[in-house]
Amino acid sequence: MAQTKLTLSNFTYTTGKPTIGKVLAVGQGTAVPKVKLVGESKKLFELGTDNTLRLKQTAGAASQNQWLEVTLAANGKQETFRIVKDEFITNGVIAHRGAFKNTGVSENSIPALQHAIRLGCAGSEFDVHMSADSVLFVYHDHDVKGTHIEKTTSGELAKLKLPNGEPLPTLEAYLLAGLNQNKTKLILEIKPSSVSKERGQALARKVVELVQKHKAQGWVDYISFDYDILKKVLELEPSAKVAYLNGGKAPAELAKDKMTGFDYNLSVVQKNPQWINEAHQLGLTVNVWTVNTPEMMDWLLERKADFITTNEPEILLGKVKK
Repeated sequence: MAQTKLTLSNFTYTTGKPTIGKVLAVGQGTAVPKVKLVGESKKLFELGTDNTLRLKQTAGAASQNQWLEVTLAANGKQETFRIVKDEFITNGVIAHRGAFKNTGVSENSIPALQHAIRLGCAGSEFDVHMSADSVLFVYHDHDVKGTHIEKTTSGELAKLKLPNGEPLPTLEAYLLAGLNQNKTKLILEIKPSSVSKERGQALARKVVELVQKHKAQGWVDYISFDYDILKKVLELEPSAKVAYLNGGKAPAELAKDKMTGFDYNLSVVQKNPQWINEAHQLGLTVNVWTVNTPEMMDWLLERKADFITTNEPEILLGKVKK
């Protein structure tokens, strides 16, 4: 039986708003064990009797940091979390596979992510697969020039190059490149397995564990075409922001399953425009992909879509800045 692990209901903080969120339990049972702050965390944070975590008013200059770390102890074990200062951009522009089309870099590359950050996008989307020996790589298709990612070892995949000569990035390297800023969210698409549903579940677990290892929860949102993958993410990280891609579920069903929102193809939303308002009434977010024409951008902006995923972030940025 799985041991109880601690997590948080929120991984960001805002200047002037001391409450961060609650300590949650994941795993065996649902009750949160007795929790206490450890070490330097006591100087910056306080923990209420209901396990609400707050930033102390006396935190001072530390509260201006890009992120803070808090260490909690329960049942004789300690866990450290990174709380990122919420300066994330809210313009709703999501660079599809990074900002690559007009920059001369490869899609789903670390430079494409860096361009999206420099442009000022709210998020940069990317795709993740798992190698035969369970290493995570960033790439869109299931195969790279005929080499099937899931059936190939990480050592062999590391030899492959993107079109502009860059190595195929690992998820670990990609995350590390994105964690040195707090303006652009990392929109992580977990690709369904082409081998088995079981491998899809294993992939979801490996992804969440790597995000947790690097304390990146405050930066990462999850999307997938596989509904069960998203359910697994929520099982492992209940406060994760997850959105469904496949388009076959109405907002009410997504809300029932505790999804954060939908991330549907433009054609789906055009057929069901009422879903935008229905989602908002249920507290869900609306993202639409892949929207590259000014006319369709305008159509979605008029209808208050929260996010628009595009290969043309420069065009969309020009619209939202007006």
